Amino acid sequence: MIQKRRLITLMALATLPAAFTSAMAQSAPANWPNKPIHFVTPYPPGGSSDIITRFIGDRLSKALGQPIIVENKPGAGAILGTEYASKAAPDGYNFFVGPTATVAVAPYLRKTSYTWESFAPVAKLSSSYGLVSARKDAPFSNYKEFVAAAKANPNKYNFASNGVGSIVHLTGVLLHKQTGIQVTHIPYKGAVESMSDMIGGRIDVMYDPVPAPRVKAGELKGLATASDERNPQLPDVPTLKEQGFDVNVPSWFGLFAPKGTPPAIVARMAEETRKVLASPGVREQLLLSAMYPDFEGPADFGKRVQQDANYLKEVIQKESIKAD
Repeated sequence: MIQKRRLITLMALATLPAAFTSAMAQSAPANWPNKPIHFVTPYPPGGSSDIITRFIGDRLSKALGQPIIVENKPGAGAILGTEYASKAAPDGYNFFVGPTATVAVAPYLRKTSYTWESFAPVAKLSSSYGLVSARKDAPFSNYKEFVAAAKANPNKYNFASNGVGSIVHLTGVLLHKQTGIQVTHIPYKGAVESMSDMIGGRIDVMYDPVPAPRVKAGELKGLATASDERNPQLPDVPTLKEQGFDVNVPSWFGLFAPKGTPPAIVARMAEETRKVLASPGVREQLLLSAMYPDFEGPADFGKRVQQDANYLKEVIQKESIKAD
């Protein structure tokens, strides 16, 4: 009788849905987490990366029942912090929040000890409402008009970026190539400095979401939204696609773990992140930094990181873009 019952039990287990058995295998250790978790951001306090890291970290801390300690590790164009995070112990207590530029671009521009394959993708956190803006007295009011003006006056206009190889720079490169215009590139160390120069009339155009509040206040012109949908804060600024331009350089923030982190912990962190991004007030908070929640789990986000890295590598090589 006992053997018969055992046989029935084994037969029942064999017929369990694959999804259920997979979920059982992916269950995180019962005692995880049992100590503080570290989130590294490769930028200084106050910027978009720091803001989203602390905001998401605070909510995840409440969900997981353990403090999440944010470590700002800026330097060398965000490479120092990214390298630091890639070498952290893969024990489920170390994570990294970074944008497209440092994960999928930097390794093809500078000498780094990491690549995107040094990390285990956990979750895509957000995408950016990109923005093309211009000085207030510019003789064009949208991107289509800017292209016409630039074609009529090669190299008369300039555009600012926050560094060679940044997403802001690559957006400009791709748009200028697609439209056949010649615009002088002026790299800066950060968007705040370049925006100040644009307000002062020394810069003509920027491909960066940072000036959104200045556009909303009427201090600068909004030429186009560089994303698939219009920014709710700037509903009158049409997208590039609406104006006939089909360039959308990937711009996201993602949560990563060091390669080798147990898959079950990655899966648990991804699920808690999904819940956080879907909770009330998150969209409104991210919108303040020109971002919106855009969750993808480990598998889908991993595919995206690989595709974006390959695409941006090709752009960098084809356009012979060199780091400073």
